[in-house]
Amino acid sequence: MKAYLLKKHGGPDCLMLTEQPDPQPAENEVVVRLHYSGVNFAEILCRKGLYAWEGKRPYVLGMEGAGVIEAVGSNVDPARLGEKVMVGNLTGCYAEKIAVPAERAVPALPNYSMAENAAFLVNFMTAWVSLFPLGKLQPKETALVTASAGGVGTAAVQLAVNHGAKLYGLAGSAEKVDFVKSLGAAGVYNYRERHCFRQLRAESKGIDVALETVGGKVFRQTFGLLNTFGRLMVAGVSNINLQLWNPISWWRTWRDIPRVSLYRMAPRSVAVMTTHLGFLLKDNQKAMAVLDDLKKFVLAHGIKPVIGEVFPFEKAAEAHAFIESRRSIGKVLLKHQAA
Repeated sequence: MKAYLLKKHGGPDCLMLTEQPDPQPAENEVVVRLHYSGVNFAEILCRKGLYAWEGKRPYVLGMEGAGVIEAVGSNVDPARLGEKVMVGNLTGCYAEKIAVPAERAVPALPNYSMAENAAFLVNFMTAWVSLFPLGKLQPKETALVTASAGGVGTAAVQLAVNHGAKLYGLAGSAEKVDFVKSLGAAGVYNYRERHCFRQLRAESKGIDVALETVGGKVFRQTFGLLNTFGRLMVAGVSNINLQLWNPISWWRTWRDIPRVSLYRMAPRSVAVMTTHLGFLLKDNQKAMAVLDDLKKFVLAHGIKPVIGEVFPFEKAAEAHAFIESRRSIGKVLLKHQAA
């Protein structure tokens, strides 16, 4: 089979297709022939060598995908052969096939296309955990989603709006601002414009729950918007641009990593929390409970992932470069020939 085996860190051009042996299922595993693979910013950080959580090289990138089970291990029900599934795993989805524990191949949502199933797990579970189990978002509360036009952002906007929250968004271009407004946001602001946070505060009167994935100035300004009892969830730091050969970038990276002191939190009785889906997957019972609640909600409200661009599987480098250009809206996918 063809797979992207990451042997070294670098730019998008280090993503090169290799021939690998077809995976064989262990006794509690299934083998899934993928139709689509999701592309996540975490994988870009892994490719660059900026993610402590990445696998030990050489390894195959990719946290999610969707396809059909084509082989099962000895302890797995043979009736699962041919089942359409979503796959969530720490690595391995930038490949034509993947072997995973059977519980990590979950039944596809029947009203979703295969592409929509591939775009669902990472972004929607991250958004759901941030807003509800952690953020305790309530109807009529005021919420803010930074990077609201991205994969996690568009998921969070839809979840919050359908939950009855008054939702505000931040995005990085006029096109993205208009798109997030179309999802039902009460107001959306371009965080590249000088007075956007002043305008956001004036219109929102403060934020009860915020989902932040940018870092740096955006994190600091978002923290300043919190109302009393406000909750700020950090689910990523897309602003990181560490360059090992550039000492100035080391300082900028240190400066932009989200941090806050209890001394600053206590006067307003606010909370800052964080989540990492990769570690949640290790607790299968909690992960499946979260997924069950999430699936019920999206089915009840007719919510679907926003798919911005679909690249052929052979063009993963172009997909990474496109996301890094900051032009992407919603989810970016790789399409396999099997689709």
